[in-house]
Amino acid sequence: MLISLLSFALLAQAPNLAPAVLPDSTVYDGRSRQLDVAPPRIDTTIVVDGNLDEAVWRRAAILKGFSEYRPVDGSAATDSTEVLVWYSSDAIYFGIRAFEPHGNVVRATLPDRDNIDSDDNIQILLDTYSDHRRAFMFAVNPLGVQEDGVRSEGQDAGAAGGGSGPNARFDGTIDLNPDFVWESRGHVTPWGYVIEVRIPFRSIRFQDLDTQTWGIQIVREVQHSGYEDTWTPTVRANASFLIQAGRLVGLTHLHRGLVMDIIPEATTKVDGDSVNGVYRYSTTPALGGTMFWGVTNGLGLSATAHPDFSQVEADVAQVTLNQRFALFFPEKRPFFLEGLEQYDTPNRLIYTRDIVQPDAGAKLTGKIGDLNVAYLGAVDQRDSATGSEPVYNILRLRRDLGASSNLGLVYTDRIDGGDYNRMGGVDARFLWHKIWFSQFQFVGSATHDSVGGRNGALWDVTLGDRTGRAYGNHVELLGVSPDFVAASGFVNRTNFVRAMIFNRYTVYGAPGAFVEQVSFFLNAQPLWNYADFGKFAGTFEGGYSTSASATLRGGWNVGVNLNDNFQRFDSTSYRGYGVVAGADTNAFALPHGLYSLYGESVSLTSPNRKVIVNASAGYDDAVLFSEAGEGREITGSLDVAWRPTPLLRFDASWLYDRLTRVRDGSEFAITNIPRLQVEYQLTRSIFFRYIGQYVAQRQAALEDPRTGAPLVQRDSTTGVYSALGAFSSNTFRNDVLLSYKPIPGTVFFAGYGTSLNEPNAFQFSRAMFRTTDGVFVKVSYLFRL
Repeated sequence: MLISLLSFALLAQAPNLAPAVLPDSTVYDGRSRQLDVAPPRIDTTIVVDGNLDEAVWRRAAILKGFSEYRPVDGSAATDSTEVLVWYSSDAIYFGIRAFEPHGNVVRATLPDRDNIDSDDNIQILLDTYSDHRRAFMFAVNPLGVQEDGVRSEGQDAGAAGGGSGPNARFDGTIDLNPDFVWESRGHVTPWGYVIEVRIPFRSIRFQDLDTQTWGIQIVREVQHSGYEDTWTPTVRANASFLIQAGRLVGLTHLHRGLVMDIIPEATTKVDGDSVNGVYRYSTTPALGGTMFWGVTNGLGLSATAHPDFSQVEADVAQVTLNQRFALFFPEKRPFFLEGLEQYDTPNRLIYTRDIVQPDAGAKLTGKIGDLNVAYLGAVDQRDSATGSEPVYNILRLRRDLGASSNLGLVYTDRIDGGDYNRMGGVDARFLWHKIWFSQFQFVGSATHDSVGGRNGALWDVTLGDRTGRAYGNHVELLGVSPDFVAASGFVNRTNFVRAMIFNRYTVYGAPGAFVEQVSFFLNAQPLWNYADFGKFAGTFEGGYSTSASATLRGGWNVGVNLNDNFQRFDSTSYRGYGVVAGADTNAFALPHGLYSLYGESVSLTSPNRKVIVNASAGYDDAVLFSEAGEGREITGSLDVAWRPTPLLRFDASWLYDRLTRVRDGSEFAITNIPRLQVEYQLTRSIFFRYIGQYVAQRQAALEDPRTGAPLVQRDSTTGVYSALGAFSSNTFRNDVLLSYKPIPGTVFFAGYGTSLNEPNAFQFSRAMFRTTDGVFVKVSYLFRL
């Protein structure tokens, strides 16, 4: 007994020593399937400093016995982890001891919030409704820097970017846009690192029950090995990740209190641009604000008036030349981000960036029993075309069915003066036989605008999706009629039916093998015109692809892709085209389709070290859509991240795309986009950032794919032909920002941005001229009542 007391006293005096399991704690071993955790309720408060030296931690429940999940599931974790948990009346507390037996390899920097993916980190997933659909995610790196959001089941791409975003995974969607108010501290030790976390109940939502059960999963990412560990043994051979979590049981009398957040904000902008050849500045001061009220434990009401949506971070540029359809950009604006994952639908039927600059808006989001509720209403800025202020109403309902299935409804309308678009639909997802799910969606739209009135339909049926450890597949059929319109969503293509047939086969290496995992994919995506599909006519475009992706020891990843595509042309896209023949203009003869369009690409991703490299290169037989011709395309991308110190970060990228004509080898279009981002993190709350991005694009004048003669297009009103001429743009954008963000809602931003153009790319000569610039200052403060 004396020795035990002496050991504990020494531990309290020397927190850098590797601690032993405390005798008053109950241990829950994940690998032994001890997954129902009864954390003690201890009505006290502590200072969150990252030391775990308070006596209360002696009574905490201990979660240990982690398993490897990626790249090879099922085996015991190579790095030991202990998670301590207890709760009080108003918060839940976590203490993490992450042991690292491989030496001084812990990756820890001091980045901005939500930017710790290249560091070692611990993720706490709390499924507070215990419904296996969504979980709050609280992630912390070894220095206590926070990353938070919502992890959702499925791969649907919705209002926030969803499954198509950079965080897309086969086992769910991670949305990092929501920010919660919570506390975390941490530090590196000789044996690994330690983290302390406090999550107030008022910052999350949960059931209206006196005694509650929450789902819990702990994920540890180890950067030196590239491994991802979980507390409960989690396997790939399951269509649900969250259903494999453990449980926090016996949580009693959780107290949120009054949940009322008021965030007033003040903004001043000074914008400059050229008006009639004269460069002028205008000043725009503005006052606005946002309010949030927790109506119940699971339901929240938000309202905003004249919110400022200054782009603190500009969208990353994309290749726009030779693109037929609109490009997707994720939502970043604070008012729309809270609860945004509840608006997600298959096929992005809700896209909040359609609301440009609301004068006022209100949201109701949360859960009532088994019913998820999300409503958004907004009055947007005046539409220059109609002269009225568009009004939006968006409703998303989803009811839980069984363990991990659901039935959903969606309704949106946009009223713009006498014009309107209304859309409504139903969708469902059914999990069956553990590793399978099926899904369907049926939607109708009614639109009235300057074109007239019309109705459309969208339908999507996933016959089956198998998530097996070694073998997986996906069979889906998606159709969108010509007159379908989603004015509050992002459906950038209509008039087609597409089949999607995917197959995956994965081979796993032995523990410690050089090749840890290899996945092979075989995919087919034939596409029909909407009317042709019902007539059993031939396909319009599509093809086949095969690819392989290998995870190597240490976190390296290499990939290769081969594809074979074909393309036919729709005459309506070339209406009014003519071919210049001397003094005459002849009708444009639409070429036959292009077949056997082969392509190949390779990619390489390095582990997360001080220098991180992500590179890809491709060569394809391409389609020059504006000319209906065949081309050759060379693509390349390079991303290099350098972390010379824990406070300084350099992120450089380069995107390259060049298209040439097969007919004569002449250049059709070229894009170069270099980008540099530099961040210096003064403290956890203060950072300075510079972003420089150069977008150089040029496209040649259009030519007839058969003869090379110039192409022209006739105006349908005047009958006059005009040349389809060359295009060139060379824009250099520079943004600097000073940011102070102690907690979400309380911010200070001061920034300057300018856009410069020049006639010739990358000359940086005296011919470069300024087109726009601006200074902005934004201040907001979170009052929690």
